[in-house]
Amino acid sequence: MGYSMASTPPPAPTPTPAADAEKRASFEREALVHLDSLYRVALRLTGNAAEADDLVQETMLKAYRAWHQYEKGTNAKGWLLTILRHAFINEYRRRTRHPETVDLDAIEPFSVFEELQDDDPQGTFFDRIVDDEVLRAIDELPEQFRETVVLSDVEGLSYEEIARVLEVPVGTVKSRLFRARRMLQGKLYDYAVGMGYIKGNAT
Repeated sequence: MGYSMASTPPPAPTPTPAADAEKRASFEREALVHLDSLYRVALRLTGNAAEADDLVQETMLKAYRAWHQYEKGTNAKGWLLTILRHAFINEYRRRTRHPETVDLDAIEPFSVFEELQDDDPQGTFFDRIVDDEVLRAIDELPEQFRETVVLSDVEGLSYEEIARVLEVPVGTVKSRLFRARRMLQGKLYDYAVGMGYIKGNAT
């Protein structure tokens, strides 16, 4: 599959000028088009523009070196995001040496879904108010929830794609996304009412 990050990767083929040219061309065609998405995710993970730039550069360098492992024509975005997340875990998060923890059971239920009569009320809520205020709220989420909601609600990946990037079961993705959206609703309720996105509760 395109996401394969095997511990014993196949050796890179011996390069020739023609092979090098084709590698560069295919990398530009399939990988470089996702730079904006990689930067958005990196910025949400690192919280710092300079570190996000560094993380994206490191990701693209690793991806180019491992390009022979990528199955051409598959999901390059997901493959690149997997590399980016590994780079973040191995380099950037290790610097803090303080892994984030959160008591999942302590998250208070908070719902404004009743006002949004839709087949996917959670998704609708966030589709309508993804702006700077929402991104600030996302930045305040614990890391495991932040990365999940960014991949889903900002980058539009499916549950299955997110599961492959994060290397967790689909059920875990759904659970984290549900809880992340609940936390965001708590943070964004007053803002959403003030902006007229939802009516708010009568007092």
